[in-house]
Amino acid sequence: MIIRKLYKFENAHIVRGCTSRRCSRSIHGHSYKVELLFTAPSLDRGQMVYDFGLTKGMIKDFIDAFDHAITLWSDDDPNYLADMKKWSERWVELPVNPSAEQFARTFFLLIDRVLEQTDMMNGESDVTLDSVIVHETETGYAQADRNDAYNRDMGAIKLDKIIFSEQVKAEWHNPKMFEELLEGKRFVNPSVV
Repeated sequence: MIIRKLYKFENAHIVRGCTSRRCSRSIHGHSYKVELLFTAPSLDRGQMVYDFGLTKGMIKDFIDAFDHAITLWSDDDPNYLADMKKWSERWVELPVNPSAEQFARTFFLLIDRVLEQTDMMNGESDVTLDSVIVHETETGYAQADRNDAYNRDMGAIKLDKIIFSEQVKAEWHNPKMFEELLEGKRFVNPSVV
């Protein structure tokens, strides 16, 4: 069975090297929608694949990191990167070009790692992330599944190469959550009120 959780955020980027001059040469923004599709072969004790309330912690914080922020590509011009970081408190730097396709892969890798390192408390231990859909516009989206997310031919996304600005981290429930995730710390699903 598959369930879906929808998130929204506003973000700016430049997608260097793409065909469209406007897209590749000018900072521009989108009202993104992100769909996370979770799957499980069985249901938890509440007869659910995964309680949506459990997505309000780390998963929501990682997606919210991109809201009202600029997403940068670490291979972009160093002067551009420095200027964007100087004039924006909220930014995320990725090791891949910030296209909808790479957003979908990045979110998959982050959320997949969160689920892998979370001790489930209500019998939902076999829940996995099926795919991530990132809507960049009302008419266009990119969808990444496990094969896409871990496909190095699409550009390697090493989580330790993602950089979140200090302001982004300060706004998380746990400002050290990304550092702890990279260290392999085990997490416990939060209590849902």
